[in-house]
Amino acid sequence: MHMLRPIAIVIAFAVLIGVADSPRAWSVEGVCNPNADYFLGTEDYVQAIASHRRLIALQPDNAFAHYHLGFAYGMTGNRAQELAEYREAAALGLRQWDLYLNLGRALLESGDLPGATDALTTAVALGPDHPESHFNLGLAYERRGILPAAREQMAASLKLDPNQPDARNMLGLIYAEADDYSHARQIWTELVRTQPDFDPARRNLAILNHMVDGPNREHAPDLRELRTASAADPR
Repeated sequence: MHMLRPIAIVIAFAVLIGVADSPRAWSVEGVCNPNADYFLGTEDYVQAIASHRRLIALQPDNAFAHYHLGFAYGMTGNRAQELAEYREAAALGLRQWDLYLNLGRALLESGDLPGATDALTTAVALGPDHPESHFNLGLAYERRGILPAAREQMAASLKLDPNQPDARNMLGLIYAEADDYSHARQIWTELVRTQPDFDPARRNLAILNHMVDGPNREHAPDLRELRTASAADPR
């Protein structure tokens, strides 16, 4: 699985221009310190880490500072420090849906599926109108084999934003894992029709058709192949 960047940050400070329409976008409603947060906006994460560490030395209970420091660590690939700072922000009482989304994503990437499920459940509770929270919670459930809950969360994500080919593709995989090949085929066929350049759905449909209709149709589809073709990563 490739390295994933934390979700892009949008802070209430004029110089910091975010990407609110990105599937990885989120919003922090407070600024821990304009000077420290400036470096997040300019994507100078080395300076962002240094400035937030100095701020925390003066204000150890500044939950936003810990959150933003964790974000900066995540952007540099330091997963352990990213998790530590997110947890500290949560322990200090910060109740932001996007904090728990980032925490859940980092835990997913670290392989802590129960921890990711807990964090992402909180993200959904705090921000139920954000499709990325439902998507990642669905992904956590799918990886744990809790397929009804995974299907419910993927469907919720798609209801909020139907234009998510990766979520629709994952929904097809969840149906296939539940041995509901008819629904899986229906989803992938429609996805190939509407998103012809989305290769994972095309590959999944070909694998499913070969296994169900081909010479090996007496055998169930190889879900390992389907999972590989799905390229399902947190976002």
